[in-house]
Amino acid sequence: MKRYSAEYRRDAIALVRSSGRTVTEVARELGVSPESLRSWVRRDQSDRGEGAPGELTSAEREELKRLRRQNREQQQTIEILKKATAFFVRESDR
Repeated sequence: MKRYSAEYRRDAIALVRSSGRTVTEVARELGVSPESLRSWVRRDQSDRGEGAPGELTSAEREELKRLRRQNREQQQTIEILKKATAFFVRESDR
């Protein structure tokens, strides 16, 4: 899978927005997958507040990913502490 720079994606999105041509036409001209370009345009619309109701912006998606990672780490810490507590309770009963 080819990775495109943020600048390239921005320019491609701007071309779609300003040219009046379809995403498929612009994608063909640029040699980009129409699905990729459509995804970039949709994400840009969302980030501009023009997306579908309830659609997350890129910043919100990043925050959600960070919070999920943090939650997973905290759950692991809780499990370790539970096991340590059980161990120390058993040891103190001896």
